[in-house]
Amino acid sequence: MWFASNKISKRLKELEHHLGNENPLLVTVVKSFHKLDRLGYATGLLEPEQSFANQVSWWPLISILGTFSAGKSTFINHYLGTKIQQTGNQAVDDKFTVICYSNEPETRVLPGIALDADPRFPFYQIGKSLEEVAPGEGKRIDSYLQLKTSNSEAMRGRILIDSPGFDADAQRQSILRSTEHIINLSDLVLVFFDARHPEPGAMRETLSHLVARTIERQDSAKFLFILNQIDTAAGEDNPEEVVASWQRALAQEGLTAGKFFTIYNPDVAVPIENEELKKRYENKRDQDLAMIHDRMSNVSVERSYRIIALLDQTARDIENKWMVTLRECLGKWRSRVLWTNAVVYFMLIVAFLATTMTLGYWSGMSFSPPWLESINSIIWLVAIVVVIGTGLSYLQMTVRKYAAKSVTRWLKKTYVNDDDFARLSRAFAKNTRPWRSIFAKEPVGWNKRSTAKIKDVVQEADSYVQLLNDKFTNPSGMR
Repeated sequence: MWFASNKISKRLKELEHHLGNENPLLVTVVKSFHKLDRLGYATGLLEPEQSFANQVSWWPLISILGTFSAGKSTFINHYLGTKIQQTGNQAVDDKFTVICYSNEPETRVLPGIALDADPRFPFYQIGKSLEEVAPGEGKRIDSYLQLKTSNSEAMRGRILIDSPGFDADAQRQSILRSTEHIINLSDLVLVFFDARHPEPGAMRETLSHLVARTIERQDSAKFLFILNQIDTAAGEDNPEEVVASWQRALAQEGLTAGKFFTIYNPDVAVPIENEELKKRYENKRDQDLAMIHDRMSNVSVERSYRIIALLDQTARDIENKWMVTLRECLGKWRSRVLWTNAVVYFMLIVAFLATTMTLGYWSGMSFSPPWLESINSIIWLVAIVVVIGTGLSYLQMTVRKYAAKSVTRWLKKTYVNDDDFARLSRAFAKNTRPWRSIFAKEPVGWNKRSTAKIKDVVQEADSYVQLLNDKFTNPSGMR
């Protein structure tokens, strides 16, 4: 099937309508994603109910990650100027909470299905992903997600996500899967650590997941690492050592750039008796909070560039990554089919010769079985040809399936990214259907017109960036 389902087409049109009121440029970007979708359906990279446009949040998105009691909820409440999240030293909420703006002054809490079924939000169809990780969990979407509304002006035009603590044991795999999902979608990721406890050396796994796996990303600039509640260290004999120990722990995971902030909430701060120390702590806190809030306020601009960058990257990935990998898969599959056929046919020929020679069906180099001389020899030959042909056809299909499964296992080991593996395995399956020749030069749905479409989308992405630059910059300095 080379076309989008009516369901996804309707949702993308709704997305265009919403964006038309907020950012008309992004409406044209959606149309460019449509072009890539058609290639995705033709090649098998997408299912009819999927769209490359749904792999991105079309509203500015800020994610708050970290451990339990790291002060994430307190930070959010202070940022919004209202108590929307529960706070405490223990785990007070084990759900992902999506916070968005509402004109209504009263905060409302909506169930997870409000997010799972709406393509405007970052958890659209996340239930399906949860089901793949843990069967049965996809039906319990309300156990993982909730949507809260806020009338705070700070939330106007952006979405904020508060995540469960990383050191949770319950539902850990599902939490990690969902966290990876929102990290990929986010424009800005704030990663919180607790200056009070535990010691950084005791959280090696958490540090590895939150730091080591993010600093190598192409979009690593969107990660801010925050040591929160640093005011509690002011009473230590050597308060600087608390910060230094965390910096060393982060450096061991590879974080050496200046993305490390130390803050605390002035509303619930521990009193600092030493005035000089208090002033130094307050100055550093205010400076870091100002930088963090500045990044949060500029997330709308970053969002537009991020979406266009994703359009460009998706186009390039189709041609230079996924099609290249598909060709490699088909080459491996073709080679394994041919080699397996050669071995199987050789064994069949050897078995045939050994059996017929044992039965005395050969006279020198002449094959002359007794039944060949009978009146019904033609019927016998036809029957034998039909049986052999059917058997060889079944054998050929079996060999193709065996070789395809072997290549799929290789693909799974090669692509740790679940989304990439899902796309490629689906496209590979489309290329190995029974009627598809193993000698086809190009993957299904890929031809010269496809490469031309990719080139057009890349050029369109460049033009979108230039339009954004014209909006925010003026290199000539002219008015």
